Amino acid sequence: MITPKTETEVAEILRAATAPLQIQGNGTKASMLRTVQAAETLSTNALQGVSLYAPKELVMSAKAGTPLAEIETLLAANGQQMIAEPSHLFGEAQTIGGVIAANLSGPRRVNCGALRDHVLGVRAVNGSGEVLNFGGRVLKNVTGLDVSKLLTGSFGTLAVLTEISFKVLPASEATGTLVLSVADAPSAIAAMSAALGSPFSVSGAAYLPSERSVYLRIEDFTASVKYRCEKLGLQLGAAAILDTETSKRLWRDLRDVKILAAEEALWRLSVPPSSAPQILRALEPLGLSAQLDWGGGLIWLAGPADAKTHAQICAAAQAAGGVWWLMRAPESLRAASDVLPPEAPALAALRRRVQQSFDPHGILNPLKLRVA
Repeated sequence: MITPKTETEVAEILRAATAPLQIQGNGTKASMLRTVQAAETLSTNALQGVSLYAPKELVMSAKAGTPLAEIETLLAANGQQMIAEPSHLFGEAQTIGGVIAANLSGPRRVNCGALRDHVLGVRAVNGSGEVLNFGGRVLKNVTGLDVSKLLTGSFGTLAVLTEISFKVLPASEATGTLVLSVADAPSAIAAMSAALGSPFSVSGAAYLPSERSVYLRIEDFTASVKYRCEKLGLQLGAAAILDTETSKRLWRDLRDVKILAAEEALWRLSVPPSSAPQILRALEPLGLSAQLDWGGGLIWLAGPADAKTHAQICAAAQAAGGVWWLMRAPESLRAASDVLPPEAPALAALRRRVQQSFDPHGILNPLKLRVA
């Protein structure tokens, strides 16, 4: 494994590279998407440290190999947090570079936007070994901001991230969670839609079909949380209101999809919320475990890692106007199946042109996302 300690070393390695490289941080997402066929692995986990933290300006910059847990601990000590609540689905060892490269947003996305929406700038090295600097450390430095968002979620296929600057948010003084008992998925979607459309600034809306329960989160000052929970609870007929500590534990588990952790394969579906009941009905014969988030716009499904199950999940998602990802599965299934939905020809052509401009020799995580 190649572990450069500086951005300059990353650039030198990529300029000299003549064969494909697997790009990773700590390798926590090795079971996600396709396995890269490469003779060498370049890890950014030695690029560590918070290079800038301005609590009053709500901005932080960190080297790509800095552990996410270290960043969250520092923010918590200053009464702050990451806005998009990145998932710890792949464990506690993940780095900020890996989190940004995967763009895995948590429950707060439904209220505050995706992880990429809060990236201010990145430093990276492209496939030719050129050091790139896009965006900046404050929002007014907008040059290159769109490219920063492009690299967020690119899984190391365009460039090797070396440093990321992002906005942070003051942590809430209190958190309350309304628990609603519902009869079925349509009732759950209706309740979550009503809550998200209310004036009470709901920051999380999830549904566990196995428990027939909807969970609605409200975060703010203590008095405000109490008032809003009581008002919304009366409006929706809440069965219970959870306190701050219980709420935090619950939403950590929902963020990390803990209820599905023991299953062999995990799928992530992004769908119109109104289509979620249709998908669950279509897949009911498979006996899958499920968790809905983002008001029903995100469906997590877990079950056996076989080609037939995978094909049925993909077909149900596409029939409902959604898209799917195979998030976790044994190598045998990931190697034999698509891990992302097919692209429209025009979109595929655009992606190839973008990829060619960043990585003309095709050495960065080749075939990580698609067979061709």
